[in-house]
This record gives sequence, structure tokens and C-alpha cells, in this order.
Amino acid sequence: MIGDVLTSSILLELLREQYPQAQLDYLINENTKAVVQGNPFVDNIKCYQPQKDQDSNYKSEFTQALKAEGYDLVVDVYAKLRSARLTKAIKPKQSVSYYKWYTQSAYRKTVKPLKKTDKDEGLALVNRALLLETLGIDIPLIPKPKLYIGETEKNIAKQQLAAAGIDESQLLFMISVFGSSAEKTYPTDYMAQVLDDLVSHTGATLLFNYLPDQRAQLDELIELCTPETQQHLRPDVYGNSLREFLALASCTHAVIGNEGGAVNMGKALNVPTFSIFSPWILKSAWNSYERSGFNQSIHLSDIRPERYKKHPKKYKQQAAQLYRELQAEFVIEKLRAFTEHHAFSAARP
Repeated sequence: MIGDVLTSSILLELLREQYPQAQLDYLINENTKAVVQGNPFVDNIKCYQPQKDQDSNYKSEFTQALKAEGYDLVVDVYAKLRSARLTKAIKPKQSVSYYKWYTQSAYRKTVKPLKKTDKDEGLALVNRALLLETLGIDIPLIPKPKLYIGETEKNIAKQQLAAAGIDESQLLFMISVFGSSAEKTYPTDYMAQVLDDLVSHTGATLLFNYLPDQRAQLDELIELCTPETQQHLRPDVYGNSLREFLALASCTHAVIGNEGGAVNMGKALNVPTFSIFSPWILKSAWNSYERSGFNQSIHLSDIRPERYKKHPKKYKQQAAQLYRELQAEFVIEKLRAFTEHHAFSAARP
């Protein structure tokens, strides 16, 4: 997933500090390449095409090409059976991943991920750094994931906004209106109420992060908003590619909506973010950089902690039901605190 690839990119920066002359390659799914482009710590991006999963010739050739590189070290963050088999086939001199009883034999070293941390970076980043610490690499400071948007890309985004009549002085928010799945998408009727309140209190113009085949769903959401809110919604202004989205997002004042790739990219662009967590996602893993209030979020466990007797992942099948308990009024209250923290208001000059 995009958020995983972006978060794991910190390992390249840490490895570059440790091995300044090394060749650092990053193996990712092809559809996530945009978040790695321009990263100065990556020498080669190795793209896997998931759509060819059933093509045995492609998989064999891909594996052989990686084996031919003669890697000294493989750091497997994916930590699934398929990546364990790939690591074993590559035969690196050293390898590390997270401990699982059924894959540990594929690696020279394994480590059990931590279950909690008091660090502001959050568990997702802390556990990634733990992989390198297991190799004996000292990490006094975990770097923040970064995205690298060129001036040309940003200027094109500014021109797109200007052509759409959106002035640079206007408050402009990017709304992550859909999660990566239905189980990670806040209910449409609740989201409409949230957007109504957001526009009412800030007067902001709202852009949307969506795919072309999601336009009908977006239109349904817009229809649920008040006519006054609809005047502030600009679904016509969007990126035709992930890089175009990133350039547009870098021009906004905040990224707001469903927790996931868009919010993680907002953080990497140093844009303030507000996340609505799915009830089955472990908040402590992904609520990074919230201590100062620059980024904020809400999770059902904040409202109904008694609901969680087990790990949140155990409630994935109940996501739709649990989302209904995270009513719009709770999100609105927390979102207002976020906008007030940043002085986002209709009276903003």
C-alpha cells in the first residue's frame, strides 16, 4: 500500500547514513512508484507488477534478475510468505524481517515488532527502525518520511488552481473522501455532515482525492451536503495521476479525511492533517507526529474505549457497524479543535 511504501522509505535514509557508498534498491509495487520518485536515498526502484501474479514466467524472471544483483542485505518490511520466499531465493549475505514462526527460516535475523511505544513517530515507524537496530545499526533519531515534489510540478499545480479560479489567499483543504476499502471509509452520510460543518466554520474551498471510477460515489456525497456547502466543493479540480495529486496537496492548507495513504502523504509533505481512523485499525501504529497538535486524528476507541477488549484488527468484520458509533458530532468536535489550533477560520485574511 502507498502508506506502507512511504513509511518504509525511512529505511533507505537510515541505510544511506550507515553505508554512504552502498547501492540502495527499493522493491515496491508498480502503482506506488510515485511516492518514491525523486527520493535522493534510492538508487534504483525495482517495480513489481501485481497484475502479473499468475504469470509464472514473469515471476521467475523477476526473481532471477534480483538474484543477479548479488545483494549483501535484504530488509523485508512486507514480512509475508511471498516476500520470505523471494528473500530466500535471492540468497543475500544478510537478511532481516519480522518474526513469524512459518517464515523465520528464510532470514538470518528476525525481530518481534513492539506492541506499544511512547515515541511521537508511532509504532509503524518505530518498528521499521527496529529492523535496522536488529542488525546493530544505532538509530538515535528516526527520520520523518518525506516526499519530493519538484518546482515544475508544484508550479503546474498552482497554474491549475489559478485556472480554476482558486486564489492562493483562499483556505484550501484536500479531502480524503474514500479509504483504500469500504472497511476504511467513513460513512457517506456522516462525512457530509462533517463537510457541512467544516465549510460553515472555515469558509474553505474543498478539493477531493478520488479515482475516476469513484466519481459517482463522490457525487452521492456532494448531494447530501447543503447547497451552501456545495458552493465550496471543487470535484472538477483533481490530479490525473498520483504525482499530480501530490503537487496539488502540497498547495493546500490541510489534508482531512479517512486515514490512509492520502493522510500519510500529507504528513510527508509537511501539510497539517486530520485523520478519521477506521474502527479496526490500530491507532497507535499510524497516528504519527500528533503530539504538537500539528496533526490530529480521531478513533472510535477515543469515544468508546470499553468497546475494545481485543486488538482492533479482530473487529474488521464489524467495521460498518462500529463506524455508526463514531457519529458525525464526535468527528466535528475534534475537527473544530484542529481548525482552531491552526487558526483556520472564515475570518482568516
